[in-house]
Amino acid sequence: MANNSSVAAASWSPRLALLVAATFFMEFLDGTVLVTAIPSIATDFAVAPTDVNVTMTAYLMTVAMGIPISGWLAERLGARNVFCVAIATFTAASLLCALSQDLTMLTLSRILQGAGGAMMVPVGTLVVLRGTPKQDLLRATAYLVWPGLLAPVLAPVIGGALTSYLSWQWIFLINIPLGLGAFLVALRLVPQGAGNRDRRLDWPGLALTTLGVGSVVVGLEFAGHHPSDVLPWAVVGFGLALLAAAAGWMRRSGHPLFDLEVFSTRTFRATATGGFIYRLTISAVPFLLPLMFQDAFGWDPLHAGAMVAAVFAGNIGIKPATTPLIRRFGFKPVLVFASFASAITFVLCSMLDAATPEALIAVLLVVSGAARSIGFSAYASVQYADIVPAQLPSANVVSATLVQLAAGSGIALGALFLRIFESTGALGVDDTAPYRGAFLAMAALMLLSTWDSLSLQRHAGAEVSRGRQTERKPAS
Repeated sequence: MANNSSVAAASWSPRLALLVAATFFMEFLDGTVLVTAIPSIATDFAVAPTDVNVTMTAYLMTVAMGIPISGWLAERLGARNVFCVAIATFTAASLLCALSQDLTMLTLSRILQGAGGAMMVPVGTLVVLRGTPKQDLLRATAYLVWPGLLAPVLAPVIGGALTSYLSWQWIFLINIPLGLGAFLVALRLVPQGAGNRDRRLDWPGLALTTLGVGSVVVGLEFAGHHPSDVLPWAVVGFGLALLAAAAGWMRRSGHPLFDLEVFSTRTFRATATGGFIYRLTISAVPFLLPLMFQDAFGWDPLHAGAMVAAVFAGNIGIKPATTPLIRRFGFKPVLVFASFASAITFVLCSMLDAATPEALIAVLLVVSGAARSIGFSAYASVQYADIVPAQLPSANVVSATLVQLAAGSGIALGALFLRIFESTGALGVDDTAPYRGAFLAMAALMLLSTWDSLSLQRHAGAEVSRGRQTERKPAS
């Protein structure tokens, strides 16, 4: 088929997967790293720190709104062309961010940077997935998962170090050599191929989806800062209504923006049910932990950041074992274990206070990071296990959109739970009570993910989890 030609000749390449992962890391990192630099930027631009939040919202909104059209662009223009343009756009925009002289220029530059990031994430994934046989999918996704695991944890440390010892501009300047290197490597590694010039764009589907996603992301972003206000949640509701209208339109359209039949595949549907809940609750952890350590325990930011790095240690420490675990036990048992273990760590986090030995806290966070890594890897692989090649572009774009929404929802929901338990005093009036309630609420949500995983078939995604063993199995 013409629309598959752009990457049809590709084959499984660890170097290509590593390149795509590196570009993802830049995009994910820039989504959160600016938080620690907000006071410095506000001082330089002579504005209130709260005003600087618009740059983060603009970036996250642009990434989320740009993802739906990225799949069509890859099909129409060729994945290699779009991926390389995305890297170039992101790199050039990073330079403009560093050179910004006022908040307006920084915000506009962040919008351009977000446009590049929106294309890098799903198109890069598509390049890797299309060239990867099912039996190698676990190995490929193992590379693609680590940016989402590490970036939220490392962002406060990297942002704080660059801002403290250099300047906030270096948050963007470090992207220049990385982006240039990635662009040159992409020209060499990403297979060339013509796009499908006859691929029509579903304008109504695009408009409804883009506005819906943008409304949900903006609403969640403001709800995270003002969880008790009605307006942000009304915006979220409006966005969800638009997305429902988009789904209705695309089911009737002869040329939909993406094929919603992907949801008829149970292993992919898991990414919108248990997988969404899993990512949502996990995304709240890097938000809740530093706040609890500083607000309730009285630690300084450096002390809190160093402790949260224990989650990073758990992510990395277990990573070499994630693929063997899935190969040995299969997706269903691993997903059940990862979500249930995460729920247990949330319950244990709710029991922490300033008197808890720091060594014990560190061990708990390492275990939590390990469960987090296992779950992310399993969901990233199982969602594509039974997707046929023709549905890959749609499945990839839908998945990338859900990941963005889950990340924003997690932070907003964590803030909402904190506000609820702080205002009601349901679990006490001490400083740790709101965090105790928030972690217990997150644990309850995580158990919904466990329940969803229990409903999977025993050998769900076996073609991927068993790898070459399945490929050699004689036909019955």
